[in-house]
Amino acid sequence: MSKYDVNNNSVESLLSWIKTGEIAIPEIQRPFVWDATKVRDLIDSLDKGYPVGYIILWRSSNTKLKDGSKSYGKKILIDGQQRITALTAALLAQEVVDTDYRKKRIKISFNPKEERFEVNNPAISKDKEWIADISEVNKCENMWEFQNNYITENNIGPEYASQITNNISNLVSVKNRLIGVIELHHNLDIETVTEIFIRINSKGVVLSNADFAMSKIAVDEKHGGNFLRKAIDYFCHFIKSPADFENIKNNDKNFSDSSYFDVIKWSANENLDIYQPEYKDLIRVAFTYKFNRGKISDLVSLLSGRNFETKEYTEDVVEDSFKKFGEGVLDCVNKTNFQRFMMIIKSIGIIDSSLIRSQNVLNFGYILYLKLREMKVEPATIEKYVKKWTLYTILTSRYSSSPESMFDYDIKRIDENFRGYIENEMNNNLTDTFWEKVLVDKLETSVTSSPFFNLMVMSQIYFDHRGLFSKDIKIRQLIEHRGDIHHIFPKNYLKKNGINNRNQYNQIANYVYTQSEINTKIKDSAPNVYFSKAKAQCENGDLVFGGIIDKYDFLNNLKENSIPKCIYDMTHEHYEEFLHERRKLLADQIKTMFYKV
Repeated sequence: MSKYDVNNNSVESLLSWIKTGEIAIPEIQRPFVWDATKVRDLIDSLDKGYPVGYIILWRSSNTKLKDGSKSYGKKILIDGQQRITALTAALLAQEVVDTDYRKKRIKISFNPKEERFEVNNPAISKDKEWIADISEVNKCENMWEFQNNYITENNIGPEYASQITNNISNLVSVKNRLIGVIELHHNLDIETVTEIFIRINSKGVVLSNADFAMSKIAVDEKHGGNFLRKAIDYFCHFIKSPADFENIKNNDKNFSDSSYFDVIKWSANENLDIYQPEYKDLIRVAFTYKFNRGKISDLVSLLSGRNFETKEYTEDVVEDSFKKFGEGVLDCVNKTNFQRFMMIIKSIGIIDSSLIRSQNVLNFGYILYLKLREMKVEPATIEKYVKKWTLYTILTSRYSSSPESMFDYDIKRIDENFRGYIENEMNNNLTDTFWEKVLVDKLETSVTSSPFFNLMVMSQIYFDHRGLFSKDIKIRQLIEHRGDIHHIFPKNYLKKNGINNRNQYNQIANYVYTQSEINTKIKDSAPNVYFSKAKAQCENGDLVFGGIIDKYDFLNNLKENSIPKCIYDMTHEHYEEFLHERRKLLADQIKTMFYKV
């Protein structure tokens, strides 16, 4: 059975459908990213009769109204938005929003004598040979008079008049050019629509389920989806680019006057550089938390009105789903909720975005926070379980593959009995074997982006540990000010002694944070040499590395950095032994942190 229809529609028809709302542009690719020259080239191609590719539409499912009648869904533009926006800008004089969130006009000019298009500029505007703005031609009621005026003003002789007239007529005929339209059938499920898009998109750009969800939200003005979409989009944008706040406020007055804007505007004045959700993340968090489901395709179905029990599409489900999802979004962007979650995350050592490489760890952590809050759980208990679960998911790489399925699995069970489920999961998986063997083995890596390297650092931040040989400077401060990562067995020292494989000398168990001046002094010394010198300064007071002069404080500093006691006698010959011993110490430190939070 065919899953789509293919037709050719005129530019004029497409633009008419946009104006009447039959085609809904979801605005998921904000702002308009095309350069003005690409708009020019598109118009030039249409003028010459060249193909400009297909656009793809997906008609929303029809829903049953309360009186039994059918409400026919809009056609959602899911591919070709930039081309359609370019056409409305050039031919209908509609403003676009640029990358700085400023509204602007893109004027395309046409020279009938040379039959050439250009982006408008001041020189072209003053040159009477140019039609400065082709959108004016579409508004012209008397084309014969327009053509004659151009011929007269430019002193066109009779031998060239017919060619000029023909060129202007071709420009007018751009609106009659045909564009291929692929319309996906309304009864296709979201997985099929996604698969079709991936297969026919020549650039291989994957449109995710979250993109479809955003499209569905954005085009539903009846249920406030257009404002809800902007609340999601702008909140995520403010967190990353607060400088655009005034542009958005001034250029989108309808939204800035809304209650949604009042709820999200706080985010433009905060330093939120650790958890910066994309709109896809915010959709996932709001949906999973509020609906106890992890698959975003279910959100699209619900917003389309699907009743999962009766298999029907009804307006009641649409209304309830938009209301419920909107409440979830407002809870996500709420200042108090967001800031309290960030405080919890920072309290387990995640003080910098570099320390958390899995966005889904934070996404589900926030879901858990919101869910427990909705369940009226005591704040101290919420804090405890959000900390534990966040660390647990990092330790086990829980959301590194098939995150949707895992989100769906976890949230359903957490909703039933969060204490029992979380405790059982941790007890069943974080066994003695995990701590003493599995985690030690996972620390055998040279990848500094590894979550296990980050756990090493997080545990030191959590315990307020100091950098190696530092009297007062903490790991937290070294992270904040980009301190040096030092090879305990210096890289050049190892290379000089035959250990040349970077995967060997760059083992994360060979890393430690130090002040840059300490790192410089150590240089390429053998560990038995420089550690002995550092120890000796506690006896003679002659400062060489850092400011520690008390021997008990010095031993404590070694313990803070998980340095084996036998380091004073170690040379390159003991390197593998050192790595093994330090991995065990690091694993034990991470374990201690986990059970203390």
